[in-house]
Amino acid sequence: MINVSLNNEAAEIPDQTLLSEALAQWDYGEQKLAVAINGEFVPRSRYGEVALREGDRLDIVKPVGGG
Repeated sequence: MINVSLNNEAAEIPDQTLLSEALAQWDYGEQKLAVAINGEFVPRSRYGEVALREGDRLDIVKPVGGG
């Protein structure tokens, strides 16, 4: 298991978890959102390629509609 920060809260996930797997585990599923790891945004097309590492800081933002 590794420890990461998810929106400034501690989270524990299995080592070598892909970003797409972690998002599903955290119930984000197929929602439209933006994800930054350690301050760098990750394109949605790479969610299934990026493996999370010990100490990664994830910021997940959902778009807000309105006007």
